[in-house]
Amino acid sequence: MTGPTTAPAGIDDPSFLADQHRHYARLRQSPGPRRVRNPQGLEYWLVTRHDEARTVLLDTRFSKDPQRASDALSAAGYGVSGAGSFFLPLVNSDPPDHTRLRRLVAGAFTPRRVAALAPAVERLTHELLDAMAEPDAGPAADGGPVDLMTALAFPLPVLVISELIGVPHGNRGALLTWAARMLTVTGSGATPGPAERTRRLHRWFAALVAAKRPRVRTDVPADEQPDLLSALVAAQAREQGLGDDELISLLVLLLLAGHETTTGMVGNAVDTLLRHPDQLALLRRRPELTASAVDELLRYETSLARTTLRVATQDVELAGVVIPAGAIVSVALAAANRDPEVFPRPDRLDITRARGPHLAFGHGIHFCLGAPLARLQTETVLTTLFGRHPHLAHADPDQPQAWRPIGDMRSLLTLPVRLGPRPPTRPGSGRPAAHPADRA
Repeated sequence: MTGPTTAPAGIDDPSFLADQHRHYARLRQSPGPRRVRNPQGLEYWLVTRHDEARTVLLDTRFSKDPQRASDALSAAGYGVSGAGSFFLPLVNSDPPDHTRLRRLVAGAFTPRRVAALAPAVERLTHELLDAMAEPDAGPAADGGPVDLMTALAFPLPVLVISELIGVPHGNRGALLTWAARMLTVTGSGATPGPAERTRRLHRWFAALVAAKRPRVRTDVPADEQPDLLSALVAAQAREQGLGDDELISLLVLLLLAGHETTTGMVGNAVDTLLRHPDQLALLRRRPELTASAVDELLRYETSLARTTLRVATQDVELAGVVIPAGAIVSVALAAANRDPEVFPRPDRLDITRARGPHLAFGHGIHFCLGAPLARLQTETVLTTLFGRHPHLAHADPDQPQAWRPIGDMRSLLTLPVRLGPRPPTRPGSGRPAAHPADRA
């Protein structure tokens, strides 16, 4: 067994984020986890190799219990306010609580429900692209530059989540505003910080639940309810142990986890294909490769670069390194997905690559429930966007990528593109539609 390794300096600084795969490749050179330090001074163990990542994600000795998290963070010099995402249920809980909550939400992501959302995802994607071509859309209407993150990758997942939850159309613009606030990195001056934004979002969802509750038929089974919120309210009425705080926290989780990761996924997929014109040309020739392409894009540029934190409940030996009880651990999914021991030529994008065991959606009991819906949105965007705008290109190919300054996420801040010649109005739509969030 070996002792602790040296913590590399500068993890999550701009140079690390700009070239994370090179840094992760260096960290992967030695077996076993590495001790790292984030810019706030928090030290934790980082797992970068694929086999070791799978082990940690499956091993029940690595806990996501929020009380353990609070204790571990306090021991590391952080108060409870530093715990952040630890206090969202489902993502940060252990069985049996995790099992109970996951079972309640799982009905929202059955193949039947996801398939039923497909027409809405396609419609919303077309409407957002229509909005780019409106006369008041600025240069984009004539093929000029447009930020695809703002115009498409950001709003689409919020609108899809609104469909899933059952948010009234008149409230969806407000939910877009809340999503934008939650993705603000810091608070200053008149802008509240992350904790206060989360509290306010809880109150917004509490009002939504209160308005929905009187209209829910509690005698209707969960899988026959019109939306997820109705199903959760009905489950709560049948006394399945779901409290108001848990219910509202599940809705907050759906917005934060489902939106942020899918926004990154969509932006990364489009950007990566534009940077690999040979693979984009192949996808145009062979659209039947779309599902395979999305899988490879997920592996190549994972939107959740690192998992939320776990706590070792006892001393655990991993590849000859002992992680002590009480230590904080994270898995670098982006690093594991480019492990050459599992993926030959891992830094090469190949949309014909045989489907491999990538970890973009995690592994084990915390495997992402929303994976089928995230795939659906990404496949729909690639098919629709490149179909409607065959000349899509980076507005400035030499401009460096601008990544969100949060190390656990791999999401572009902006994606300036040129749509090319103005496309014709979508058949049957008359004129370009209004922005979907503006519909009453």
